Amino acid sequence: MAQAENQKTLSLVVPVHNEEATIPLFYDAIQNIKGQVNAHINFFFIDDGSTDGTLTTLRQYAQFDSAVHYVSFSRNFGKEAGLYAGLEKADGDYVAVMDVDLQDPPELLPSMLADVQSGAFDAVGTRRADRKGEAPLRSWFSAQFYKWMNKVSQTHLVDGARDYRVMSRQMVDAILSLSENQRFSKGIFTWVGFKTKYIPFENRERVAGNTSWSFWALAKYAIEGIVSFSTVPLMIVTVLGLLSFGTSILAGLFIVIRALVSNTAVAGWPSMVTIILFIGGIQMLSLGIIGRYIAAIFMETKKRPIYIAKEEK
Repeated sequence: MAQAENQKTLSLVVPVHNEEATIPLFYDAIQNIKGQVNAHINFFFIDDGSTDGTLTTLRQYAQFDSAVHYVSFSRNFGKEAGLYAGLEKADGDYVAVMDVDLQDPPELLPSMLADVQSGAFDAVGTRRADRKGEAPLRSWFSAQFYKWMNKVSQTHLVDGARDYRVMSRQMVDAILSLSENQRFSKGIFTWVGFKTKYIPFENRERVAGNTSWSFWALAKYAIEGIVSFSTVPLMIVTVLGLLSFGTSILAGLFIVIRALVSNTAVAGWPSMVTIILFIGGIQMLSLGIIGRYIAAIFMETKKRPIYIAKEEK
């Protein structure tokens, strides 16, 4: 009895959006491995403005299981807001972040928690060892994102890393201390430091339903990650500006010297138009990059809440 009273708690943070069909499957899967986990498990589902029966399902589970808690947003704020809300509400000694679609293998949870409980690691994360079942183009872009992100950022991202991880209370508190509005959790998990181990696993398909992540949503997410953890794009703009300026000086000198030596008018309207379009393109690209950073600053200065809860239990 005393052992049960002293047992630590593991909080599962599970963001959901239109996941009415997967919640029962996820709940049952956790119940199946519950006896292997050396901790009392409680659930913190974050309903990110679902339009199906997700909230009704969560209410039903919360009624018959006191370990089930949920927060329902007033609208769709995005997965990053859901992760932050879940970490903020989770009160366990250890906290795990999982996807509800069972692409994150629940059977890894006992060993992940054991490694953190041993004190050898502050967090145990997971990464996909392969991308079987994923569209080739999407897989290629994902690989390129990790490759270039690690080149332009001082924060190293593990290729194929998932949000699925078990963390110590200390690490979770450190993550929550970063209350920025423009969030990129994969980068934040790495930026805060702490000793982390990654476990590879084979890619899995969703057990039910459809993903909310389109190609363009992932592309936008990648851009947010680069803006949040790298200023290299701004450096590229500076270099482009210097190269363009230097090229214009050399071209000007060439035109003046040719006019003095040959005394002929400068011809070549097509080449001139091409140069103008090239320089104009660089300027528009530069303004777009700078504008994205200014937009991030603009959103941060508004001090808007990361999410608004409409209902919670």
